Amino acid sequence: MLGRLAALDLPPWFLTAGSLFQTVWSVAAGREDLTAGIRDHDLFFFDEDTSWEAEDVVIKRCLAAVDGLGVELEPRNQARVHLWYPKEWGNEIAPYRDLADAISSFAATSCCVGLSLDSGGKLTVHCTHGFRDLFNLVLRPNPLTVAPQAVYDAKAERWMREWPQLTKLPWVEPSGRR
Repeated sequence: MLGRLAALDLPPWFLTAGSLFQTVWSVAAGREDLTAGIRDHDLFFFDEDTSWEAEDVVIKRCLAAVDGLGVELEPRNQARVHLWYPKEWGNEIAPYRDLADAISSFAATSCCVGLSLDSGGKLTVHCTHGFRDLFNLVLRPNPLTVAPQAVYDAKAERWMREWPQLTKLPWVEPSGRR
């Protein structure tokens, strides 16, 4: 998937979220099926053109590139999130400054990871809070999150059903990224 996406000459992008951290959890849990529990593969890209039309062009290119791989890819322009977030989640957020800012806003620290591959084969890894919580199967509220406690709790509940080895730490009100 990374190789196919790298060939597209996209705006800056990262594969992020569940497809990465849930794969790590499955390896740590000794699972044979590393895809179990993964709903989709989030592709964050950052394009200054915040029109829906521009985002839709990139989405369609990405989906065509991974066709036949048997994965559900969800490409989204992170420069547009502030435009739809209030309607979806009920509170306003400031625009993300870049991809690192967007990845850094997930509800749990172990989720704030991304991978990107350039057309020359160079892999870039972003991990906002380091790898300790991720590899130790710890769910820790992210101090930079834009998500409310209800999102953290709901996700943690689902993840802990799938990966009972996870340790959930109690919610701490985030300091906020804004």
